[in-house]
Amino acid sequence: MLDSKVILKDFPILSQKVHGSKRLVYLDSGATSQKPTQVIEAISNYYLHDTSNVHRGVHTLSDRSTQVFEDSRKTVAEFFGAESDELILTRNTTEAINGIAYGWGDNNLKKGDVVVSTEMEHHANLVVWQELCKRTGAVLKVVGLKDKSTLDLAEFEDILKQNPVKLVAFVHVSNTLGTVNPVAEIVSFVKKHTPSARIVLDAAQSAPHMPVDFHGLKVDFLAFGGHKMLAPMGAAGLLVKKSLLQDGEMKPWLFGGGMINQVHKLDASYAEDLSDLFTAGTPDVASAKGLAVACEYLSDLGMKEVMEHDFSLVKYAYEKLSKVDGLMVVGLKPEKDGQGQPNRLGSVSFIHNEVHAHDLAQILDSEGVAVRSGHHCTMPLHIACGWQATTRASFNVYNTKEDIDALVRAFDRVLKIFGK
Repeated sequence: MLDSKVILKDFPILSQKVHGSKRLVYLDSGATSQKPTQVIEAISNYYLHDTSNVHRGVHTLSDRSTQVFEDSRKTVAEFFGAESDELILTRNTTEAINGIAYGWGDNNLKKGDVVVSTEMEHHANLVVWQELCKRTGAVLKVVGLKDKSTLDLAEFEDILKQNPVKLVAFVHVSNTLGTVNPVAEIVSFVKKHTPSARIVLDAAQSAPHMPVDFHGLKVDFLAFGGHKMLAPMGAAGLLVKKSLLQDGEMKPWLFGGGMINQVHKLDASYAEDLSDLFTAGTPDVASAKGLAVACEYLSDLGMKEVMEHDFSLVKYAYEKLSKVDGLMVVGLKPEKDGQGQPNRLGSVSFIHNEVHAHDLAQILDSEGVAVRSGHHCTMPLHIACGWQATTRASFNVYNTKEDIDALVRAFDRVLKIFGK
């Protein structure tokens, strides 16, 4: 198991006091994680010593900057079990998913084709497909939930059997429920019933908490956000199966300097190198370096150990919060399957039967406990479950069971204010 008390030393922001003398208990990593000193120093060192534009210069700093950028790309790709050419760096998961819609969807979908997503999705993995279907005339089918906690796999398979499905997009780990979806089972459904369909996996909430092997998962696209996995904001990526890039099925969606070969007045040819082809304009080299160092940091901890630590926190939080008067914890009871794989990770969301989620979060903050309240960008899920809003505590490697104890103690303040 990880020693979070040792890890905490790498996150000086978490040593501060808030609201006077309250210890900061940061339980909002599902929205964004904190950054270790190693990441912050790597970004600072780049700007202090190596700043220059990449690929365009022959001087020393340009050479250094280019090397930093290419080395960072390789490190990040390897973290996900992918090749460097399969990684397209983006600003966030949302941009990565939009990239699929513009680079693949607009060029491959036609009227009557079917796109499948789910009721569990973050808005970024649903609204994008809504808009793509409007542009192309494709039809969007949305898989529902079972027991307000898991995807209805029977409905999922029926949709695949009965429709000309061309794209399937679903989340790896739900940012509201914490549910770990059965990727292998869903992929097998797709391969069986609609083998030509492309598969998109939203790994924004899985990449920080468990091993994620792009090739092993057998999906075509995988989107992730670095800022949830200890990296800076503005650093994220899209992994694309190399064959889709090589044969042009996935096309660039941004154009300009850096991704061109030759440009004439009325036409242009584009770079043959895949990493160049999908890097239009000046890249954020410092953030790429920060993302690479974050991947190294997590790799040094060991992603299996990270997953075990995270699951222990989820299980502990579920048990403790379930005993708080007036509180309903949503989602599955934390358990492992026969292979030791957790059924939920990352977060625990809850609803108070008398206090609105926003009021609850504000009171908890007054006790130094930072949580998130609202729809968590999953409004369709909340509507389907009949929830006005939820409050979410989400975790990362620097969190401890003492943090969860502090969360539970903070409910004493709720009782004093509301008498409930």
